[in-house]
Amino acid sequence: MQIPLLAVAVALAINILWGANPVAVKIGLVAFPPMWSAFFRFAIGALCVAVWARANGIRLWPRKGEWWGLCLLAAWFMTQIAMMNVGINFTSGASAAVMMATFPFFAGIFAHFMIAGDQLSLGKTAGLLVAFGGVGLVLTGGQIPDELSRANVGDLILLASTILLGGRMIFTARLVNNIEPARVVLWQMLLSLAGFALGALLWEEIVWGEVGWIPVGALVYQGVVIAGLAFMVNAWLIKRYSPSVVVSFGFISPVSGVVLSALLLGDPLTWDLAVGTVAVGVGLVILTRRSQLRPET
Repeated sequence: MQIPLLAVAVALAINILWGANPVAVKIGLVAFPPMWSAFFRFAIGALCVAVWARANGIRLWPRKGEWWGLCLLAAWFMTQIAMMNVGINFTSGASAAVMMATFPFFAGIFAHFMIAGDQLSLGKTAGLLVAFGGVGLVLTGGQIPDELSRANVGDLILLASTILLGGRMIFTARLVNNIEPARVVLWQMLLSLAGFALGALLWEEIVWGEVGWIPVGALVYQGVVIAGLAFMVNAWLIKRYSPSVVVSFGFISPVSGVVLSALLLGDPLTWDLAVGTVAVGVGLVILTRRSQLRPET
């Protein structure tokens, strides 16, 4: 279905905002450590999704037989998000933006084995190879393979988190065949809050001296704009237009993340980061031509 200019503009805007997510996480971590950051972000996000769902007459309480899948998804979600926040804490915002943008590639691999009729085609495989080349540049800085040790621990944790995100995307796709998508998104957040809170209370302390309107604003951005508004707008677009076309706009996210990291965090724009970003974007366009939904990250 052809998408009108206004919808194109909205899709581009929401993906630019998505690209800013790792930048916002990085800013918020100054005052709120990884587990506290996740707790506050998804408490805000869950409230936004719940209000949206109620306004649209969507049942919020799970039906009998839905709980096991939602609990498993929440545990998966909690692990992946915790690793993401920890990884961002130990790397640059620009590297995080590129790493996080690769989730469709790992989702494509999981889908090949878990979703009937969604095997890797020649085009999807080409997208994977191009994207992996871009990630390799970011990890190694363009050095020869024996310089992989250049990759810091944050990059590697983020890569592991992104692999988990790809798998979670496919598991979520299977769940929403039988469960209302808004209910899935809401309960993966709600059921994970206790785990985030427990981890925060046991291992972390809020840096109260750094608490101010900037880190608090970063948390609100993650909760309202990313966990709330982005979900609702994406659902609106996909409901009315071709999902594959809508998701293909995701190529702008890593570009947005790298540019905003340079502007807001002062991250250097090196040649390997620039080429890696372009490679990830091109691979994303190739691979997501038949994608369906973008999950919350």
